Amino acid sequence: MIERAILRMSDIVKRFFAVTALKGVSFNLYKGEVHALIGENGAGKSTLMKILSGSYPATSYEGELEVNGENVKFMEISDSERAGIEMIYQEISLNLDLTVAENIFLGRLPKKKSGFVDWKRIREESDEALKRLGFKIDSQQIVRSLSTSQQQLVSIVKALVRNPRILVLDEPTSTLTEQETENLVQLIFDLKKQGISCIYISHKLDEVFRVADRITILRDGQYIATYSREEAAPQKVIEDMVGRKIENMYPKKKLPLGAEVLRVEHFTVPSMISAQKNIVEDVSFAVRAGEILGLGGLVGSGRSELCNAIFGAIRKKEGSVYLEGQKVDIHSPLEAVKRRMGMLTEDRRVSGFVGAMNVRENISLASFKKIFGRLFIKKAYERGIVKSYARQLNIRTPSIETNVLNLSGGNQQKVVLAKWLMTDVKVLFLDEPTRGIDVGAKVEIYHLMEELASKGVAIVMISSELPELLAMCDRFVILGNSKVQATLLKEEITQEKFMHAATGML
Repeated sequence: MIERAILRMSDIVKRFFAVTALKGVSFNLYKGEVHALIGENGAGKSTLMKILSGSYPATSYEGELEVNGENVKFMEISDSERAGIEMIYQEISLNLDLTVAENIFLGRLPKKKSGFVDWKRIREESDEALKRLGFKIDSQQIVRSLSTSQQQLVSIVKALVRNPRILVLDEPTSTLTEQETENLVQLIFDLKKQGISCIYISHKLDEVFRVADRITILRDGQYIATYSREEAAPQKVIEDMVGRKIENMYPKKKLPLGAEVLRVEHFTVPSMISAQKNIVEDVSFAVRAGEILGLGGLVGSGRSELCNAIFGAIRKKEGSVYLEGQKVDIHSPLEAVKRRMGMLTEDRRVSGFVGAMNVRENISLASFKKIFGRLFIKKAYERGIVKSYARQLNIRTPSIETNVLNLSGGNQQKVVLAKWLMTDVKVLFLDEPTRGIDVGAKVEIYHLMEELASKGVAIVMISSELPELLAMCDRFVILGNSKVQATLLKEEITQEKFMHAATGML
C-alpha cells in the first residue's frame, strides 16, 4: 500500500515576533497514506499546514520542505498547488454569490477556441464530479443558498477536480451529517487506492482512528509522538494531546432545578430558502433555572433556525416567548441581550466575534452599558473584568489586546462565551459550542456549562455530537420533519431512541 515518501517537512521553526509557534517540527507522508495530524487548538497544526500550502512563504520560517524527493520553496499558494497539494480548510472560503459550478472551476475556467468561457463544459464536468462523489447538489445553485454542510461538500469537490497528489483536510466533517461523513470516509478510502496521500486534521478521534494509517501529535508547537493505527491507544493519544490525564470527559452532575426561566410557545419559522415553506412548525418547550436542555435533531431539522428566531436574529412567522412567566416581544438580538439572553452561534467567525477587534473589545462588546461611564469607557474597569473572565475561562492569549483572529479556534470560542458571561445572562443558547475545538478545550467548556447551570442559568444546547449531547443535557426536545418528535428525560434517552425520534420513527 505505502510505496514511497511523497512529503517531508524537516525541523520546521516558525516565529511570530516573540512567540515561537513551531519548534523544530518534522512530519512526513507516504504515497497512498492517510496521516492524521492532531493536537489541541494552538498546537501548531494549522501553522504547519499553512507552510505546506504556501500561505507562509519559505522566507518566513526555518527548516526544509521536500515533495517527491525534491527540495521546494513555496513563496505563494499557487506554488503549492502546482506541486499537486490541495487544501480543504475548516473555515469555508467560497464565493457565496457564484454558482456551485463557478466555484468549482474558479481560477481555471475552461475556454473555447474562440477565447470565450466554455460554460457548457463547466456545467457538465461539475455535474459529473458531484455525481461521482455522491453529493446531491445542483451545480447551478448559488452557493449562498446552500447549507454550511453543502458548502463544505462543494469545497471538497473543488479540491478533488484538480487531481491532487496530496490532499489536506482540516476538520472536513465538522459541519457534515452522518451520511455525508460516511460518504467522505468512503471517498478517502477510494483516494488511497488511487495512490493519493491525505493529511487528515480532526478533533473527532473516532474518525481519526478509523481513517488514519498513522497519527502524529503536536502540543504547544512541538512534536510529541507518531503512532501507527495499531499502536494508538485512545487514552494515551488524548494524554499526549493535552499533556495531562483527563479523568472525567463529561463532568455533568444532577443539579436541583429552579423555576421556569424560558418558555417558547407555538413557534413557526419560515425556511431561509423558500418563504413558502416552514423549517419549524408549532414548536413549544420550556427550560428551568439550572437546566441544560438538549435541542436535538439531524442537520437541517431547524434547530439553529429556531434558536435564532427566539433570539430575534431571524424572522419568525408566529410564536410567543415568555421569560420568568412574562410575555416578551423580541424582534432583534439587541432586545434579547437587554432581556439577559445570550447566544453562541454555530459559526463564530460570521456572527460570534468581530475579527477587526482584539480580545478585550470582543469580550466587552455586549456589555457597553456596564463599562461606559458618564462620558467615556471606564478603561481600567473594562480591562480588569475582561482579564478576570480570560483567567476564568483559561483563554490562551499573549494579551487581552491581541487580535482575536490570532487565537486558536478553541480560544476564539471561549472569547465568545466570555462575552455572554459578562452580560450576566439568564438564558444561554449554545449552538455547536465545541465544533472544531480540541478535547482539552471541550472539557473546559463542559465544566463552564456545569458551573453556569449551578448558578441558575437556563441553557439550550445544540450539538451534532450525540455522545456529547446525551452526556451534558438533563432533558431533550428532538426535532424532525419540522416538528417536535419527542421530549425525553435523561433517564429515558438512548442513542437508538434519539435517532428514531430524529428520523420521525419513534
